[in-house]
Amino acid sequence: MKLKLAVLALTAAVALPGMSMAQGQNCGNRDKVVERLSTKYGESRQSIGMAPKGRVVEIYASLETGTWTITVTMPNGITCLVASGQSFENLDEPIEPAGIRS
Repeated sequence: MKLKLAVLALTAAVALPGMSMAQGQNCGNRDKVVERLSTKYGESRQSIGMAPKGRVVEIYASLETGTWTITVTMPNGITCLVASGQSFENLDEPIEPAGIRS
């Protein structure tokens, strides 16, 4: 599940390169967005990755309630909500080497 969310986030970050997400209503100062995710939803950062054009993709989730949010932060510090949902699971699945079938 975690890998699928990361792929979704990276896909969104790559698919929206020309979009000015900072003008959208789901964007704001990173510190304020992170604070709201923490105080209102009990979410904390679960993973982070770099996307094209200096963007930072993060997945926040509450391990208690299962809510999750994917954010993309622009180089100027503006953070946009890309996706959110429920039933987050923190998985640590090993990647099976190519060519090996079970």
